Amino acid sequence: MANTGNTLLALITGAAIGAGVGLLYAPDSGEKTRKKLKKDAQKAQDNLNKRYHETSSNLSEKAKKARVDFEERLEETLSSASHKADDILAAMETKLEELRKQNAKLQKDKASKSSGSSPDKAVV
Repeated sequence: MANTGNTLLALITGAAIGAGVGLLYAPDSGEKTRKKLKKDAQKAQDNLNKRYHETSSNLSEKAKKARVDFEERLEETLSSASHKADDILAAMETKLEELRKQNAKLQKDKASKSSGSSPDKAVV
């Protein structure tokens, strides 16, 4: 991009210097010189417009490509995060089920100990 800017600056500078030298050493009449200058200025303007459109087109294409690349990477990241979240949830559900089973076993053991460990007392 800096190269394009330097090229445009060189083109404009060259056109200005050429026009100045042309005026100083013009063998033609004023009318012919003005026509030549007008023609050269039109060529320079057309060249600048062409380079401007090429540069803006290139930038638009690069911006579109960068956007597509970003969207693809974002989709990959979200997909990966989704899979990892699913794995974490599955592991948590498995652990929760294990804890429920342990809790049920502890409750059962506690119930059997409380009923079997104390001797029966006679009621008077």
